[in-house]
Formats: sequence, structure tokens, C-alpha cells
Amino acid sequence: MPWHARLQLEYRRDADRTVLHHAHEGPLRVLKSLYPEGHAICHNVLVHPPAGLVGGDRLDIDIRLQSGTHALISTPGATRFYRSEGELAQQHVRVQLEAGARLEWVPLETIAYPDCIAHNHWSATLAPGAECLGWDVCALGLPGAGQPFDRGTLTQHLGIPGLWREEATIDAADTRLLQSPLGLGGQRCMGTLWLASGSPLERPRREALLEAVRAALEGAPEGVQVAATCPNPQMLVVRGLAPLVEPLATVFQRAWAVLRARAWGLPGTPPRIWRV
Repeated sequence: MPWHARLQLEYRRDADRTVLHHAHEGPLRVLKSLYPEGHAICHNVLVHPPAGLVGGDRLDIDIRLQSGTHALISTPGATRFYRSEGELAQQHVRVQLEAGARLEWVPLETIAYPDCIAHNHWSATLAPGAECLGWDVCALGLPGAGQPFDRGTLTQHLGIPGLWREEATIDAADTRLLQSPLGLGGQRCMGTLWLASGSPLERPRREALLEAVRAALEGAPEGVQVAATCPNPQMLVVRGLAPLVEPLATVFQRAWAVLRARAWGLPGTPPRIWRV
């Protein structure tokens, strides 16, 4: 029987504290709020007890941050799209940031297992002055476990309406996409990191952020291909390819720490959940 689960997160300002109010349906939970950086920044970990999605499963995550709030959201493990008998497995994340809100969306990777039929969708709307620092990292198959992504499909969507949209369907049978140097070039892990603003970033700030993150990307582990650009005045985007998750995740964590420090003046101390 398919699992349909929904989680609604709303962050509100209570004096100098960011407070989470949430509701859930089905097997999708949020652990208690943590404040390792003080009351202004609320850290939460999302937990999906079944540990993966099969055909027919759907997860809906709706996140709203009221004005002046700041939240960091992560996960304790990978999001796994398992083998399907023919039905679609879906995860939809919808984010709404009000004026001056900040969100850090930094889950662990998504894994597309052989024979999955998956749709992974993330979208956000940002009011003026709101900013979002996030990433999406996806692994195709488990090559280290002898499970190559040789069958199945994964559709990835990342978007901020009117500002930015990236969408691709990766079919295991599409060897031209998977193997060509104009596609994934034989790599099996891909990732996108972004800093998005609801207002145009002033050019000196934008250029300083881009210079800082490019310096952080230098010396990436062998096999990792990564680059940064500003596709429009409200976005900084880092894209990467790698043979495995771990080296790309290391690079993205380094870029996250630099952007967090340069954009917001905050320390780049990794959440403890990343080290469990």
C-alpha cells in the first residue's frame, strides 16, 4: 500500500526567537527544534521513518517562514527512491519566504536506485529581502554496492518562479546523456547549490560572493567537476559532478560555509547531523 505523507512547517518570530509550528500526516516527522547558534536560528531535522519511497509513495513538504525568521533544515540520511513496479514515487517541497526571512535547505543526498520511477521537485517563492541558501545532491545508483543506475528514470525540478528553473529527466537508457561530455560525462553524482534573494543583490556584493565561493572550490578532490556563476542579479549558483557523493558533498559544505560567512556574517560550523 502506498504511503502518502505531508509535513507543514511554519516558522514564526517570538521576540528574538525563531519558533517552529508544525503539523504532519502519515510517516513524516520533524525532530525537536535545536538552537546551537542562539535563539535567532532554528535548526530542524526531517525524518521519514520508512527510509525511502517506492512506487505510489508521495511526500509533500510545505515550509513557510514569516518575516525576520531564520531556519536551517536538514535530514539524518539520504532520500531513497527505490525500485518501482510501474508507479511513480514523488517528493514535493514547496517553500515560501516572507520579507527578510532566511532559509538554509541542506538535506543529505537523494539516491535513485535501479528501476526507480521518481520525481523530485523543489520550488520556492521569495519576498523582497528574503534569502535562501540551499542545495540538491543526487546519486544515480550505488556503484560501490554493485547497483549501477542501468534501469529507471528520475525527474529533477528546482525552481523559483520568475527567477530560475532547472529541470531534467534522467533515463538510465539515455546513454548519450549519461556518458557524453556534453551530459554527465560518465559521472554518477550531480549537485546544485544556490544562494537566492528576493531582491537584486548589489553588484559589489554579488561579485564578492562569487569570488569567495570560487576560491572555496579550488582544490576540489580528484574527479570532481564544479563551477560557480550568477545567472541573474538575484542568484548565485554552483553546479557539480562527481563519481561519488562524498567528495561532492565535501565541496558543497565548504561552499556553504563560505557563503554563510560572507553573505550573513555567520560561522560555517557544520550541523552535527552531517557527522552522524
